[in-house]
Parts: sequence; structure tokens; C-alpha cells
Amino acid sequence: TIRPVRRSYYDPSSAPGKGVVWEWENDSGTWTPYDMDVGITIQRAYEKQHPWVDLSAIGFCYVIDFATMGQINRQTQRKRRVRRRLDMVYPLVSGTLPKSQSWPASPGAAAAPPVPACTCPQCLLVMSVKATVSAAGPGTTTLQPRKAAPAPPAPSKAPLPAPGAKAPDGMAVVRGSLKPLAVQGGRRQAASTPALSSAGSTSSPPGAGSAKAARPGLSTLNRSHLQRLAIAQSRVLIASGVPTVPVKNLTGSSPVNPALAGITGILMSAAGLPVCLTRPPKLVLHPPPVSKSEIQSIPGISHTCRKTTKKQAKKGKTPEEVLKKYLQKVRHPPDEDCTICMERLSAPSGYKGPQPAVKPDLVGKLVKCSHVFHLHCLVAMYNNGNKDGSLQCPTCKTIYGVKTGTQPPGKMEYHIIPHALPGHADCKTIRIIYNIPPGVQGPEHPNPGKSFTARGFPRHCYLPDSEKGRKVLKLLLVAWDRRLIFAIGTSSTTGESDTVIWNEIHHKTEFGSNLTGHGYPDINYLDNVLAELAAQGITEESLAQEKD
Repeated sequence: TIRPVRRSYYDPSSAPGKGVVWEWENDSGTWTPYDMDVGITIQRAYEKQHPWVDLSAIGFCYVIDFATMGQINRQTQRKRRVRRRLDMVYPLVSGTLPKSQSWPASPGAAAAPPVPACTCPQCLLVMSVKATVSAAGPGTTTLQPRKAAPAPPAPSKAPLPAPGAKAPDGMAVVRGSLKPLAVQGGRRQAASTPALSSAGSTSSPPGAGSAKAARPGLSTLNRSHLQRLAIAQSRVLIASGVPTVPVKNLTGSSPVNPALAGITGILMSAAGLPVCLTRPPKLVLHPPPVSKSEIQSIPGISHTCRKTTKKQAKKGKTPEEVLKKYLQKVRHPPDEDCTICMERLSAPSGYKGPQPAVKPDLVGKLVKCSHVFHLHCLVAMYNNGNKDGSLQCPTCKTIYGVKTGTQPPGKMEYHIIPHALPGHADCKTIRIIYNIPPGVQGPEHPNPGKSFTARGFPRHCYLPDSEKGRKVLKLLLVAWDRRLIFAIGTSSTTGESDTVIWNEIHHKTEFGSNLTGHGYPDINYLDNVLAELAAQGITEESLAQEKD
């Protein structure tokens, strides 16, 4: 699914730029912040000392009364309390956190006692970064592009720890490198490389300080120092259990990504937020290379390959003859609707398509589930389906007969490879390879005579070589023979029509990861796929039927 995204700019003089948050009291007595644009509108009227503000201009039927600090619903006249609170400015930047303030103040609220400074490695690291930010100047640090400047004299290298000195939790490297970083000269950068520059104040408009000389400080961090700082932070924060924030290409060949990674860590740390820069997990679709001699057949399953051909139409039985096996005639229909045509069962069928050779007022009941329909409607539904001698109740999905699908011709291979899946270290892996070539749609497909595409083949899928994994494979072979694994339709991923798609039986296509949700570990997958196969009428009883 493709959705548009957008980026919003909030002026430093607006509510989010000043850290002002407007909130309303919900029914549970807690406070909920207004949307950013609503809060900006309220704050603008508040600063102009208006007695009230009507929010109908931005699509809300509320009036905010600043005299009583209340929100009034224009339609119901219901009133809620509102309040104005100071928080961190948006976006989060370096600087001290303002004291929590709200107006009107809660009665009897006592000031919280001061909390002693924490001495854990993480807090010490954050405080050291804050000290460097303060030494660089009072301005607010923001990300801005900077034009190429003449190269100044090369700065002196950061002192390294003495040989044999141990860096506790990675802190010695940080403390030894931050001090010279705050005073060294700027390095020449390409015009397209984002750099750190200091703005005069949070209320200055963009570009207002462009004529001023850049202050030496965090804007002069070079790549090696940024990497060193990020690595030291990672060691400390991973040990303290802080959630990680993956940043791509931290040690790649380009200087841009590692620089931004280090800058991100510095800014978030200076704002008092925990951050840990790590490499993102990699997508592992396929196992390590496997030679032919390492591939094994699966015990209890003959052959290692199975093909399907075009469906052979069953002859000699009309739709009426097929339905007779699954129906009982109802002489006195119940007073309810037929869920196919939505007409009363006591009235004739409302189906308006090609008329079957059945009277429109006859009613029948399915023998297993006892759901009642017009015979006229059931025959029409059968004629519009696969016409394979099976029937599926449109109400409860109970299957009568052997359900088959419309999967195009192809090949299914299966064997064991000597590698374990994540979460299944005690067994090897069953690899399934589906291969379906493009072709022309048959009469059972959505657009007979029109060509169809087959994207992404061969498709590799994986199961653990366990008792339950082999059971799933055997049932998948039945589903393959019944042409239920794939179908021709519209891809939910690309939107392409007339292409081969999965048919409601999920497969795992990631071997060593689970980034897309189609990999391992997934403790519920085998049970889920067994349920999906059962919904297609494929159970252990089906294995006995196939042998017969």
C-alpha cells in the first residue's frame, strides 16, 4: 500500500516552537493534548489576549474560553476543562528541560523535591555531552545545510588513552575525545553534506543568522570522532538496557551517514533522551550456499518434485446432480432471507443472471451446516465458480466434496538442507521451491484468453524439519495437487492485475530473519498454516483420501 507523506515546518515563535502544549480533560480525568495545528491556533489567540477562540474555522465545533479555561461544544453545550502546559520545544533540541508548568495550577500541588544527580555511566555520558554543548555557545543546535568553506589548518588529533589503560564501559574514550572537539577548527565539507550550525535563538527565522560567523563547536565534528562517540554511547546504553535506534551504514564508505548518525546521538543525548546507535538487522532471505551432495530427500515422502497441469473438467454431471448430494429439499421455508439473493425464502429467488433449469421458488438445506438457500441461487453460485464437483456454504464456509482451485500449471520442489531456522535450532530445514511460468488464462480464470504474469518465481519457502513441519509439508502437497496454493488475480503488494498471487495459505519466505513478518522465529506459524489449510478443506483426513 502506497500512502503520501508530508513534512510540516513549525515556526520557532509558534506553540510547538516554544514548547507550549494545550490539553483538554477527558472523561477519565486525565489530560489529552490537542493536535499540533489546533494547539497553534489556540496559542495564537491566547497570545493576542482574545477572550475566546472559535475552532470551527479549522473543522472543530468547539469554543475555547480563556476566562474560564474551558472548552464548549457548540452543538451539545458540554463543557470540558483545558489547560496550558510548558514542555520541551519541538523538535527536540539541545538545552535544559523547562520546569513543568500548567495553568490553571492544580490546587494543593506541592513542588517535587529535587532529585539527586544519577551517577550511572549513561547519565555521566549525557552530562559530558551537555557540557560540550554549553562550551560551544548558547545558541540552539540545528541541522542545516552549509556551503563549502575554505579548508582551515588541520586540527590536532584527539588524545588517546595511555597504553594499558582500561576504558570502563567505553567512557574513557568519550571523555578523552570530547574536550578537544569543542575547540578545534572546522573541516571543509561538500555542499550537499548536512552539518551542525548554531542559530542565534529559537525564535530567529530561518536564514537570520546566515551572515554571522559560525561558532566553533559541534559543527566541526569529523567522521572519526562521531564514530568514536557513537560507539562509546552504544556500549554504555546497550549495557544499561536502553532500546536501540538503528541507523543505516554507520561505518559505510560515505561520510554523510555516519556523520548524521553521530549527530543524532549527540542531539538526543544533549536533550536528555536515551539513544543507542546500532546497525539495523539485515534481511536474510536465503540460507548459505548448499551443494547438491548436502541436499536430502524427506523421509516418508516419495519424490522431491511435483508438477501440476491444466484442470481436467469433470464430465457427465450437471450442477443439479452435484447439488443433490449435499442438499435436502425444504417444503416449508423459514421466515428469513436467502443470504445469496437477500430475498425472503418464502418468495422466489431474486437472482437476475442466466437462469438455471431449476424453479426459482424451490428451497434446499445443506446437510452438514443446515443453512437454507434458494436452489436457484445455489445452482447459479455453482455455475459461477470452479465447477469441480464441490460446494462451499456461503454463510459458514463449510466445504462439501473436494475443493479445488485455479492455480496455473507449475512445479513444486521440496528437500532438506543442512541449516537451522531461527527458533528451530534442534532440526534442519525443509526448503520448498515453487516455479510457475507466465502463460495464458484458461476458462476458469478471471480473464480467459488473456496473458498473465508470474513475478518473483522461483519462490523459496521454508519449514522446520520437525514432525509438525513434515505434517504441514504433506498437507501443502495436497493443496498443490488441488491447485489451491496460488491463483490469478490482483497483487496486494504491487497492484498489478492478471498476475500469479498467493491464495490464502501463508508461507515463510525469509530464511534467517523476520523483518517482513514472513520469516522466523514465529512460534505460532505452523498452527496458523494448519488452520488455513483446514479452511480450504485440507486436513489429515485428506491425506487418507489422496492415498485412496
